[in-house]
Amino acid sequence: PHVVTTTSGATLNRPVRLNPHKSRRDRHFSANTMCQLFLDIYKAVGLKDASSHSGRRTYITRLANKGVGVRLLAELAGHSHISTTQRYIDVNAEQLSAAVELL
Repeated sequence: PHVVTTTSGATLNRPVRLNPHKSRRDRHFSANTMCQLFLDIYKAVGLKDASSHSGRRTYITRLANKGVGVRLLAELAGHSHISTTQRYIDVNAEQLSAAVELL
């Protein structure tokens, strides 16, 4: 499991569970409400400069790094176009190096 270190130095090594009773069970979260919920969670655990989109970017990038195809990633992310999904995938020097080593 991924371990997160907060700005206070505490570590999180287990999933954060959302309380479903905070919203009405018969209604869906709006996109804005969900974004605000993530901001509140990140703030509560001491994560600085995190957002719902940074979480999505990490999720999509990690799956891409494990070889999940972009069409499947788009479906998981709820994107209509794979070009949107591709913008979420971060590339770093280590990945580039590993790709070249495949030759």
